[in-house]
Amino acid sequence: VQLQASGGGLVQAGESLRLSCAASAGTFSSYDIAWFRQAPGKEREFVTAIRRSGGTTLYADSVKGRFTISRDRAKNTVYLQMNILKPEDTAAYFCAAGRPALSAQRMENMYHYWGQGTLVTVSS
Repeated sequence: VQLQASGGGLVQAGESLRLSCAASAGTFSSYDIAWFRQAPGKEREFVTAIRRSGGTTLYADSVKGRFTISRDRAKNTVYLQMNILKPEDTAAYFCAAGRPALSAQRMENMYHYWGQGTLVTVSS
């Protein structure tokens, strides 16, 4: 499984950004895909995930209503649409693939394949 994240950049508070996570063929049928983020000096935290079967989604409370995860099977790509960005969203964003149990989707050690981070900076 190979993952490549892209789309980060510098935006102002209130603006939007869309991240992409390109995966090797067949990944989505076998793995959940999640986004995590790590702000400077902080631990990596769960942002959102999309289930391998059914496509159900899960969001951290801090991004619920502002961020949307989606996938395009034809393009082997998962997207993270981020709206109404806040300075506290500033972080390196990572996509990851794994097979967590439903109750463990937020746990980063349940994801065994990781893309490189893409940096999102939100200025106030």
